Amino acid sequence: MQNSNQSNPIAPWQAMTMLAIGIAIIFYGLMGLEVNARIVLAVDGAIMCLMACAFGIKYDEIQKGIKDTIASMLVAMLILLSVGILIGTWMASGTIPVMIYYGMQVITPSLFLPVACILCTLMSTLAGTSWGTLATVGVACMGVGEGLGIPAEAAAGAVCVGAFFGDKLSPLSDSPVITATVTDTPLIEGIKHSLISTGPAYIISLIFFFVYGLEFSGGSAAESATYIEILKTIEKSFNLNPISLLPVFVVIGLIVWKKPTIPTFVAGIVVAAFLGMLLQGVSLKNMLTYMYSGFTIHTDSTFVDKMLNRGGFTSMLSTIGLLMTAAIFGAPLRTAGVTSVLLDYVQKFAKTSRVMAFSVMCVHTFFFMITGAYYVSYPVIGSMTKDMFPKYKLQRKNLMRMMLDTGTGLAPLIPWSTTGSYTASTLGVANIEFLAFAPMLWLSIILSAIYALTGIGLAKLKDGEDDIGQDGSPIGPQLAKE
Repeated sequence: MQNSNQSNPIAPWQAMTMLAIGIAIIFYGLMGLEVNARIVLAVDGAIMCLMACAFGIKYDEIQKGIKDTIASMLVAMLILLSVGILIGTWMASGTIPVMIYYGMQVITPSLFLPVACILCTLMSTLAGTSWGTLATVGVACMGVGEGLGIPAEAAAGAVCVGAFFGDKLSPLSDSPVITATVTDTPLIEGIKHSLISTGPAYIISLIFFFVYGLEFSGGSAAESATYIEILKTIEKSFNLNPISLLPVFVVIGLIVWKKPTIPTFVAGIVVAAFLGMLLQGVSLKNMLTYMYSGFTIHTDSTFVDKMLNRGGFTSMLSTIGLLMTAAIFGAPLRTAGVTSVLLDYVQKFAKTSRVMAFSVMCVHTFFFMITGAYYVSYPVIGSMTKDMFPKYKLQRKNLMRMMLDTGTGLAPLIPWSTTGSYTASTLGVANIEFLAFAPMLWLSIILSAIYALTGIGLAKLKDGEDDIGQDGSPIGPQLAKE
C-alpha cells in the first residue's frame, strides 16, 4: 500500500528493497555477466520502474521523472558533443601535435620524470582522455625511459599522474562532465574546486619526480627509436607552426574571463577549424568530416596514427548513452522516494556536515571498488546523495570533488577495475608496483578525507543561499539549517 507521506511515496522497507535489488543487478551484470554498463543500467532501470509501479507509483509520474532527469542533462550532453568536435578540430589544426612535438624536445635524462609527467598532463588535458594518453604519449615515454635507464615503475608513475590529472580536471574529459551533471554543479566551478585536493597532490608529485630523477644523468632521449619515430612522423605530417596553439589560448582566456562553457568550446572549434584549413591545407569538407567522425591520418607509423586518430561528434555518443541509461535507472528511485528514505537514514547517523561528507566519500569509494567502474558509481551514488549536501549547508561541488578523487583518481590503482587493468597492461607495470611512484592518485584522496573530517576546504552554503546548477540557475533552496 502506498505511503501517504508525499516526500516518501513508498514505505521504507519497499525503498530499501528497490535499492538492494537495483545495486545487486548492477553488481551481477558488471562483474558476473561482464555486460556493458549501459545495458545493465537500462535493464536495471526497467526493473526499478516495474517495482515502483508494483508499490503503487503511477507510471506517468515515473515517465515524467525520467524525462525531467534527461532534460536536466541536456547541457552536459551538448558539452560532451562540443568536446568531441573540439578534439577532432584540434588534431586537424595541428594544435595537439604541436604540443606533443615541442614538449618532447625538452626531455633530458635527469628531468625525464617531471617532463614525462607534464607531457602526459598536456596530452590528457587537451585531449580529455587518460586512456588515449596512456596508449600514445604514455607508451612513448615508457620507451624513452627504458632507453635512459629509468625504472619502469617510476616512469609508469609519472605517466599516470599526468594522464589522470587531465582526466580528472580537464573540461574536455567526460569524467568531470558526468560528475558535474549528476551533482548539478557548474562544470568549471566544480573543476576549480577539485583543484584544492588534486592541485597540491600534483605539485608534490612533480617535486618528488624532480628530486628522485636527479640520480639519473646518463643516456640520451634521442637514442630511443620510439622517440625518433614520433618526432619524424609528426614533422612530415604537419606544418608545425606555433600559431597552431592559438585555440588553446582562446579557450583558456575565455575560461579565465568566466564565459559559458559551450560558447567557449565553440570559439575553440571555430579558431582551430580556420587554422586547420589555413596552415594544414585541410579542405572544408574534410574539416566538417573530422568534426563528425573524428580526425584520421594514415602515416608510416601505426603508433602515431593511434596517437592522433580521435575525437569527433560520434566519439561522445557512447558517453551520452551512459547518461541517459543512468537517468532511466535513477529516476524511478527518486520518483518512488528511495533517495528520500536513504537521506533519512543518513541523517540519523550523520549529525554534522563533516560526518555526512566523509560517509558519502566512503560509500562512493566502496561502491566504486566493488563495481570497478566509475561510469557506474558516478551516476548512481551522485544522484542518490547530491541532495544531502544542501541539507547540511554544503555546496554540491564538494560531492563532485570527492567522487573524482575516489573514482577517476583511484581507478588506475585498482587492479580489477577496467581502468586499472588497462593501465597495467598498456604500460607493462603492475598497479601495486607504480603505486608509490604516483603520489597524486592517493594523496588527493587523503586530502579529501582530511577536508571532510576537519571541515577545512568544504564549500559551504550561506544561510538562505541556493545552490547553483549546470546552467547557472538556482536548483532549489537550502533544505534545512544545520
